[in-house]
Amino acid sequence: MKPSIVAAAVFLPVLSLLMLLRAQQAPAPPTLESVLKKMDQAAANFNTTQADFEWDRFERVLNEVDDVQTGTVYFRRTSKEIEMKADVKTDGASADQLKPEPKEVLFSNGKIQVFQPKANIVNVYDAGKNREAIETYLVLGFGGSGEDLQKSFDVKLLGTESINNVTTAKLELVPKSEKVRNNFSRIILWIDLQSGISVQQQLFEPQGDYKLAKYSSIRQHEKISDDVFKLKTNSKTQFILTKG
Repeated sequence: MKPSIVAAAVFLPVLSLLMLLRAQQAPAPPTLESVLKKMDQAAANFNTTQADFEWDRFERVLNEVDDVQTGTVYFRRTSKEIEMKADVKTDGASADQLKPEPKEVLFSNGKIQVFQPKANIVNVYDAGKNREAIETYLVLGFGGSGEDLQKSFDVKLLGTESINNVTTAKLELVPKSEKVRNNFSRIILWIDLQSGISVQQQLFEPQGDYKLAKYSSIRQHEKISDDVFKLKTNSKTQFILTKG
């Protein structure tokens, strides 16, 4: 037998075996069903999450980001609901122009409270009959289940994408409610395939503007002090109520 034939007879089975082992080791690409199930698991085990954030606002007319806010956001599940607190630390027209501009945003007991320390004013928005819808958006990707997601949105898997070296599933959400679509025509979520929570969100308004939220240094299941979910007001703070 010729040496070339012998080499081929040995090499081809080995190559086939290596290709088979590689195929077995490669993770299967996520499906919409598998991503939603991962979110269901994350929701079932959810108690607390905290993360650093950057919130960017893009203006279509200007074709640029014209507002950037950074800070830390906290989520926790109580016996009745999921609470959210965002501590905005800096604000600016761009990431290069950030200045200290503290602001606190708290969602708890069906109310959104926005505290501006410099003005010493708290704007209180009573969600009223819109409470469930508002909660869905505020905790989007943080403690919400895939099952609940499908109740409010038509969900489509757009593929996978690496965000800060994290492999994510990219989901497109289209609100089923026409009223909601008047505010946000669609939403993109980037879901960490390991944790089942969101690492990035993009909310598109009908006119083409959008808000992009980027999350980093995400910590789960750590105890968060009750004081975090309280506004740092004083006896002279003015509260202004707006009913929803």
